[in-house]
Amino acid sequence: MNHQHEDERSRIRAAMDRLLTGQPTSSNGSLTAAALAAEAGVHRMALQKRHADLKEEFYARVRTETHQTPEVEKRLRKEVVRLKEALKDSRAAEAESRHRAEQMALAAAVLILRQPDSQDQPAPDNVIPLRPPTD
Repeated sequence: MNHQHEDERSRIRAAMDRLLTGQPTSSNGSLTAAALAAEAGVHRMALQKRHADLKEEFYARVRTETHQTPEVEKRLRKEVVRLKEALKDSRAAEAESRHRAEQMALAAAVLILRQPDSQDQPAPDNVIPLRPPTD
C-alpha cells in the first residue's frame, strides 16, 4: 500500500471514532457512509471502492457500539418488505389470471361440444349464425 492509501485509512478510522462518540468536525454527524467519507475528507467512492472493508467495519461498530441499525440497512429492509409485498400481489394476480384463462378455455370447450349439429336440430330462433348456411 502506498502512503496516500494508508493516510486515507487512518483518516477514515479517526472519523469513525469521532462519529461514534458524537463529535463530528466536518460532517452532519449521521452514522452513514456518506457522513463517514465527509468526516474523513475522502471521496465517497474511495470509501465505497478502495476502503469497503472500513465501511463495513464502521457499520459493524454502529451496530455494536450504538445498538442501532444503520440507516442504509433500515432503508434496505423497508425496500425488501415492499418488494416482497409487491411480489405476493403479483403472484396472486397471476394465479387469478391463470384461473380465469382456464375457466374461459373450459367454457369454450363446453360450448363447442354442445353446438347442435345443423342437420340434426335447427338453430333456435334467437341464434344468429355467424356463417350463412351453404346451399
